[in-house]
Amino acid sequence: MLRSPMGLANAVTALLAVVMLADVLHIGAAAYMRSVMGDVASGAGDVGRETVQRADTAIAASSLLYLLGVVGTATLFIIWFHRVRHNAEVFAPDTQRRTPGWAIGGWFIPFANLVIPRGIAQDVLRASQPDPYAAELRHHRVLNGWWGLWILSNLFDRFASRE
Repeated sequence: MLRSPMGLANAVTALLAVVMLADVLHIGAAAYMRSVMGDVASGAGDVGRETVQRADTAIAASSLLYLLGVVGTATLFIIWFHRVRHNAEVFAPDTQRRTPGWAIGGWFIPFANLVIPRGIAQDVLRASQPDPYAAELRHHRVLNGWWGLWILSNLFDRFASRE
């Protein structure tokens, strides 16, 4: 039975906008904190406790918004991903190499999560094209670009979070 993924797709898109907004707010909060801490370190001006507290609150609030946005986005994305994988079973079941459960579980297996979800996305993409049995996969460049950027962003996060 087919179930529309559009409501989930719209919710994921909206949450991605929240994450982007949180990123922008966090950049602003970090710049403000850097400015305040620069003033404190240099002894320039009279930096009060209230100013430092305001900068700290801005960092904490933007971090919390980001965390909530990322957790919500990831949760809804995985639900959406499972739904489109399930729908692919209706369109071209013999092109699917993994069961719908892997659309959820594949994200949580260390190292395998770098390969399994992309393979599922590729199978779903194949099932959703006009001829699922065609030799060439349509829009494979979009899939490869999305996956490559996802891998790069994970590597960047690991590098940027090092102390």
